[in-house]
Amino acid sequence: MRAIWKGHIQFSLVTIPIRIYNAIDTAQNIRFNLLSKETNNQVKYEKRDKITGDLLRSEDIVKGYQYEPGQFVIIDDDDFQKIKLKSTKLIEIEGFVDASEVHHTLFDAPYFAGPDGEVAGKTYSLLCETLLETGKVGVGKVVLRDRESVVLLTPHESGILLYKLRYPDEVRRVIDVPQIPKETAADEDQLKLAKTLVDSMSKKFKDIKLEDKYNNALRDMIDSKIEGKEVVIAQEEEPEVVDIMTALKASIEEAKKSKKPMEKASESQEVEEDAKKAS
Repeated sequence: MRAIWKGHIQFSLVTIPIRIYNAIDTAQNIRFNLLSKETNNQVKYEKRDKITGDLLRSEDIVKGYQYEPGQFVIIDDDDFQKIKLKSTKLIEIEGFVDASEVHHTLFDAPYFAGPDGEVAGKTYSLLCETLLETGKVGVGKVVLRDRESVVLLTPHESGILLYKLRYPDEVRRVIDVPQIPKETAADEDQLKLAKTLVDSMSKKFKDIKLEDKYNNALRDMIDSKIEGKEVVIAQEEEPEVVDIMTALKASIEEAKKSKKPMEKASESQEVEEDAKKAS
């Protein structure tokens, strides 16, 4: 795994040299090239003036912010230099908070943070263990590509996971989603059945099979085409629409059938439980 950034984590007077690694395996993504249908040559893009159609070179292009339809303000390189932040190669921890305080909508790209060298490993492990035992996560700031970003440090197995966070004002409010009921007065019977269904379907997250079926099918199709095989795609059936009570009852029965029966407690366990109740 190759590091994409090298710097330090700093909180108060403690400094830990680290390296940052991408936690996402981008090699899993299938990318396509656009080709000419006639020649199969790769397509080349050109930048042209939308009105005159003239071909433009890079030095002929500036950046403009559209503040009204058809009205732009020009921002050139000198303007960007005036607000450019100095990269300090430092993740400054502003504070440690309960993990539950950081809403999931703020989480952006995940990265792994690793110690930079054996000496840094001890302090790194100390921070990791401290976060684990306290249930806290570190929130800090770092300058990346001339912009200040907020990051979150959380323990992950024996290491530290670093998330780039979105700013709160970047996230829309769920209450602004159309047709969301303002009041949630669910029918008591339906709610009871729904809870029963949720209980019957409860399991560990690691036990749920997660796979990108589209990506796998796409890769199989590409392999088949490479090998000269015929591609066959099955049509999916439309799900039958039924009323909510019927659907809940049927779902509960289905969940009960698929759930393994609990193992009977051994005699020693039963004796131990009886002793606890007696005490």
